[in-house]
Amino acid sequence: MISFLRKLPFSKVMDSSSTVASSKTHRLVALAQQLRLYKPPPPFDEMEEQQIQETAGKVVSQVGFQESVTPIVTDPERFRPKKAAVLICLFEGDAGDLRVILTKRSSRMSTHSGEISLPGGKAEEGDRDDGDTATREAKEEIGLDPSLVEVVTVLEPFLSKHLLRVVPVIGILSNKKAFTPAPNPAEVEEVFDAPLEMFIKDENRRDEEREWMGEKFLLHFFDYEYENKKYLIWGLTAGILIRAASVVYQKPPAFIEQNPKFKFPTVINKDTIVP
Repeated sequence: MISFLRKLPFSKVMDSSSTVASSKTHRLVALAQQLRLYKPPPPFDEMEEQQIQETAGKVVSQVGFQESVTPIVTDPERFRPKKAAVLICLFEGDAGDLRVILTKRSSRMSTHSGEISLPGGKAEEGDRDDGDTATREAKEEIGLDPSLVEVVTVLEPFLSKHLLRVVPVIGILSNKKAFTPAPNPAEVEEVFDAPLEMFIKDENRRDEEREWMGEKFLLHFFDYEYENKKYLIWGLTAGILIRAASVVYQKPPAFIEQNPKFKFPTVINKDTIVP
């Protein structure tokens, strides 16, 4: 598939303000068309899944790694993770770069307090689909009106540290000026944005080797400074954004991801987490 981004580079700056506005609209339209063509890798079929279970034990994906690489068994007697969705809300910055909206979680949250995350949360009964979940949660967390966001595609599910099945939903915010962040203080301390392309560049990045049931993997950390504030973007959020940037720019990251397969523990309880 030919990338529309190559034809319409985000870094291009036009001379007149009217031309800039028109160019931005065309570039975002082209991006939406490109992303609608994206099809996530299909999950393993039942035969492959059964073979994996018989030969290597149950496998799942790790924090920051897509589930399609490491599927979950469909046996109703086995553990089934709860569903959630996050919104990768993309807009065009003043310099013509493609940016993504991020949040800093409230220090009062019981899990992941003070960490950087994408807007999102657990699915509720009234949600029609993952896009509904992601945009509803974004409205609750940061005051983003769902009518401003054009949902264009979803990525393959990820599994979080606390064994939550998370679907990344990509949406486009064409009119950034129409959005005034209104963070819910119970959940969000700050709302900011970052260039999406940074997540496929090997700059201001480091990684740590971790191990889960005998399998080694890399956990990625991105250092980012915005308006004289420093942020650390890592774990599930970093993994999802690496994948999103790879899909949008249609090229792999300039570093090794190391996405291994992980065996799943036989016994699951509330204290079971991925390191």
